[in-house]
Amino acid sequence: MSGAKPAESAAPAKTPKPKSGGKSASRGDNAAKKSGGKSQHPHGGKRHHQRKRKSPQEQAKPWSLDQFKVGPQEGKTRFHDLDLPLELMHAIADLGFEYCSPIQAQSLPHTLNGHDMVGKAQTGTGKTAAFLLSIIDDLMKHPIEAERYAGEARALIIAPTRELVIQIADDAKALTKYTDLKVHTLVGGMDYGKQQKHLQESLVDILVATPGRLLDFCGNRDVYLDQIEVLVIDEADRMLDMGFIPQVKRIIRQTPKKSHRQTLLFSATFTDDVLNLAEQWTDEPRRVEIEPESVATDTVTQHVYLASTDEKYKLLYNILKQDEVDSLIVFANRRDECRRLHEKLERHGFSAGLLSGEIAQNKRVKTLDGFKSGKLKVLVATDVAGRGIHIDGISHVVNYTLPEEPEDYVHRIGRTGRAGKSGTSISFACEDDAFRLMPIQELVGSHLRCEQPPEELLSSTPAMAPRPRREESSSRDNRGRGGRRDGGRREGGRR
Repeated sequence: MSGAKPAESAAPAKTPKPKSGGKSASRGDNAAKKSGGKSQHPHGGKRHHQRKRKSPQEQAKPWSLDQFKVGPQEGKTRFHDLDLPLELMHAIADLGFEYCSPIQAQSLPHTLNGHDMVGKAQTGTGKTAAFLLSIIDDLMKHPIEAERYAGEARALIIAPTRELVIQIADDAKALTKYTDLKVHTLVGGMDYGKQQKHLQESLVDILVATPGRLLDFCGNRDVYLDQIEVLVIDEADRMLDMGFIPQVKRIIRQTPKKSHRQTLLFSATFTDDVLNLAEQWTDEPRRVEIEPESVATDTVTQHVYLASTDEKYKLLYNILKQDEVDSLIVFANRRDECRRLHEKLERHGFSAGLLSGEIAQNKRVKTLDGFKSGKLKVLVATDVAGRGIHIDGISHVVNYTLPEEPEDYVHRIGRTGRAGKSGTSISFACEDDAFRLMPIQELVGSHLRCEQPPEELLSSTPAMAPRPRREESSSRDNRGRGGRRDGGRREGGRR
C-alpha cells in the first residue's frame, strides 16, 4: 500500500474485506498502533473513537420499504433491486428517485460488487448519483470498527471545479442524511482554516476536493490518503483540458495501489489520453458508455443568429428585455469578456451576477444563491464556472461566443430545458467563430440553421449609467492583487 505509515507505528493489516465478484480492499488496523495511548495519527492527525451506527429502530420514526413502493417496469431498473441499505433507500425515497438512469442501471451492478469502472457520461445523466450510491453502500456495509484519525478519508472524489465539488458534496449529504457518514469538501478560494477545523472536529468518510486544494492539505498533513477504499475521478477530460493531470497523479500516488482500492473514472469523452489514464489508474475495469441524451436538445429550442461582433451586446440587451425571459445565463469563452459583459449589464440596470475562476468562492456561492432565488435575473459565466450550475427553471441560455469544444455547447444549452420544461438557447455566430458550428452540428446530430436576428433585437440600447468611481478603483485593485495577468485567456488553471 502506498503512503504506508512508519514501521514503528505499523500493525498487521486487517483481513481484507470481501466484495463479491470484485477486488478486496485491505485497511491498516489503527487500533493496534504502538501509540502508547497518544491521541495522534502517526503523521499528526487527531484520534477519533469510532461512532456507533444507529439502527432503524433507534430512529425517532422508524422507516421501512413499505413506505416506498415502486412497481416493476419493463426495461427499467429499480433502486429496490440493488440491495441497498435501508438508510440509503430512505434518502432515495425522499429525493423522489424511483428508477435508475441508464448510467446508474449499467454501472451499479458492477461497482456495487467492487469492480473498477470507466464510464463515459456527461453532466445530467445521473453519473454523480451512480458513484455516490456505490460509495455509500460500500462504506455502510463495511464499517471500520477500529480507531480512526482526523483527516483519514475512506472515499475520495476528485473534480476539476469548485462548483462541481460543492454540487457533488450537496448530493452526497442528501443521500447520507439518515447515516452517520461525514462528507467534507476541500476547495480553493475559501478559508483554509475553516476547512481544516472541520476536518479536525469530525471524521471524514467521503472527501470531495479539487486537485490543488487537496494537495495543499496533504502537504500540510491535514489529510491522509493511504486508507482510501474508493477513488472517483470525475470529468477526466476536463482535468486534461485544465492541466490538472500532474496534480492528480501526485494525489493518486498517495492512495493505496490500484489492486487495493476501487477506482471509478468518468469522462464526457473517451479520447486516447483519457483511455491511457484509465489504464494506468484502474484495475481490470468494467466499461460503460452512455451517449449524450437527445432529450436535452429535444426540450430546447435552438437559434443561431448571424451577428457582427459589434451587434452582439445589442442583441443580448434586447433579448433580456423580452417578457418571456425569466432567467438567463450568458456564456463567453474568456474571463475578460465576461467581466466586460457583467459591467455593461449592471450599468444598464440588470440584476446580474458573474461566475468565473477569478471570483472568490464565497462570492460565487452567494451569486448562485441569488440566481436560484430570483434576486439575479442573469448570470455571466465561463464554461469552467458554469459546470456547477444545476438549477431547474432557467428559461434562456445565450452563447455570446461559440465554445471552442463542441461538448461545451451541449453542456451550455443543457442548463435550460431541464426537469421536463422547455427552454431556449440563442447562439451568436460572428465572422470570428462561425467555423465552430460544423463540429457542434456533428456532435448534436442535427443541422443548426443560421438566421438573421429579428429586427426588434437590433434596436439601439440606451445610454449606460456611469461607472461608480469606487468600482473603478476596486477593479484596478483586484487586477493588481490577482497574481495572474492572463485574464483574457480561456478559463482554466489550478483550482
